[in-house]
Amino acid sequence: MRNEIRIYRDILGFESGFLLFLLKLRIMKIPRIALEHIRARMHSGKAILIFGPRQAGKTTLLHALLPNADDALWLNGDLAAHHRMLEEPTPERFRMLMQGRSVLCIDEAQRIADIGLKLKILVDGLPDVQVIATGSSSFELSNRINEPLTGRKWEFRLYPLSFSEMARYSSVVSEQDAIRHRLVFGYYPEIVSHPGDEVARLSLLADSYLYKDILSWERVLKPQKINLLLQALAYQIGAQVSYNELAQICGIDAKTVERYIDLLEKAFVVFRLGSFSRNLRNELKSSRKVYFFDNGIRNAVIGRFDPLELRDDVGALWENFVVAERIKRNAYAAPGRRSFFWKTTKQHEIDYVEESEGTISAFECKWRSSKEVKPPSSFTKAYPKASFSTIRPDNAFEFLL
Repeated sequence: MRNEIRIYRDILGFESGFLLFLLKLRIMKIPRIALEHIRARMHSGKAILIFGPRQAGKTTLLHALLPNADDALWLNGDLAAHHRMLEEPTPERFRMLMQGRSVLCIDEAQRIADIGLKLKILVDGLPDVQVIATGSSSFELSNRINEPLTGRKWEFRLYPLSFSEMARYSSVVSEQDAIRHRLVFGYYPEIVSHPGDEVARLSLLADSYLYKDILSWERVLKPQKINLLLQALAYQIGAQVSYNELAQICGIDAKTVERYIDLLEKAFVVFRLGSFSRNLRNELKSSRKVYFFDNGIRNAVIGRFDPLELRDDVGALWENFVVAERIKRNAYAAPGRRSFFWKTTKQHEIDYVEESEGTISAFECKWRSSKEVKPPSSFTKAYPKASFSTIRPDNAFEFLL
């Protein structure tokens, strides 16, 4: 073990305590926060739908939810034989297939034709069976299930690993120490659990996962245009995006840019923040920023994995990390909170704003600043009851747990 620690320290430059933690990841399982929420909804008479990107750990989550494999019938939408089993999903037929099992799991359900209607038939016809379906991209599965399953489903999102989950698994101090690593390589389970091999695995993950579903489902004929768009977005983290400007960069029209970003968002590659506006005339009302759900994917898109001391984009990486981790944290712990950025026509700006039950909280992301930053006076005058905080590496855990 000591020799392995020395090797990893030479490669990554981290202290041995963090390296010991990395080495243990290969044999230990990281508990997912979503598991607690899903378990609470089991056998409530509704289908459970789990959306998330490929390789985020959905299948692993199902096995943690159902440790006794004999309790469930497992079907996979990637297998033709399982498609045939679902061609006529009558309750009578599935009672025979279930053989007394209490749970039906359908992985990669988006690949099954008319999945929404078939899930409805199963939920209505098998009231004693818990139906669970996973989908690697929300747009395909949700578009096919919303109407048939109205009032018959619980929906959950599973993202890549989060700061909060890793802090629970190890400790807050360990995860604080790992932030520099996470800014470059992100939180995908395969990346976190294979220290020293991040670059090759991220490059493969980005290539296969970014395009597979979008190209097959939406008939995108020019994947190089999506790649150009992703690269342009990667260089504009923290800045307002202009669909017209992106269209010129990528050689496509603005409507196609908006459509591609919508697809990338539904595939859990990127997400958009709108601008917060309530009462100032000069507040921007229709602008948006685009962030990546995972820093590692962002860096893989532009092929840049340099350590932080050699980079000129650390501020952007930090802002993307903080905002994405807060979005993940809220999805699990506070789903009712709404997220924005704030900016005026006079270029007064705040990185991140949350609104919940009439309460406004504003946050500025600063990587190097050791002092508290004051909010723009125009913001405090417009929103005198709003709170304001600076998120730095030394206090980020308070914001992300």
